[in-house]
Amino acid sequence: MKTIITIGREFGSGGHLIGKLLAEDLKIPFYDKELLDQAAKHSGLAKEIFENQDEKPTSSFLYSLVMDTYSFGYTSNVMNDMPLNQKVFLAQFDTVKKLAQQGPCVIIGRCADYALEDNPNLLSVFIHADLDVRVRRISNLYDLTDNKARDRIRKNDKSRSSYYNYYTSKEWGSVDSYHLCLDSSKFGIDGCVEIIKNAIAHKESGYHHGITDKD
Repeated sequence: MKTIITIGREFGSGGHLIGKLLAEDLKIPFYDKELLDQAAKHSGLAKEIFENQDEKPTSSFLYSLVMDTYSFGYTSNVMNDMPLNQKVFLAQFDTVKKLAQQGPCVIIGRCADYALEDNPNLLSVFIHADLDVRVRRISNLYDLTDNKARDRIRKNDKSRSSYYNYYTSKEWGSVDSYHLCLDSSKFGIDGCVEIIKNAIAHKESGYHHGITDKD
């Protein structure tokens, strides 16, 4: 197996769990928050910076000014003059590429599909779900009322969308931005894992059905 799977996801859709189960099933590395540790290690930027800016839109000037005092490691003038949020994105971008070079893995979010869009081994997936299903999941996970869960979903989706749309040339959640989009409220967590495994098998078999004029 040589496929690298990236998973974008709506908040509460179970994308993290789907990716983790998939990686365990295929016995390949899984990176979600773990990617932040790797990025901090490779870049020399403090881990707290990555945690504070994780999949969030561009930071305020004041925040960048304050947090920039923690940054070190990159010595080029270009990197030194770069706003902190750009440094963080570039460090994650480079880390995604490094991880992909090591072999098959599952990477959650963080524009990994964009970083690897020229990699022939990429299979990019987006997981979404009905809002009511996501509200129930987040309510149970975080012991929230439905209204608070709905608000958290809205804020997280807005943040992820803004981050993705800002740093890539694509649109977050759009079918055109991914190889495969799955509704976990229709297929279930395990069902999504199986569908992705089947997609990997088809991809690696070299099977490609030609599109006809009738399509």
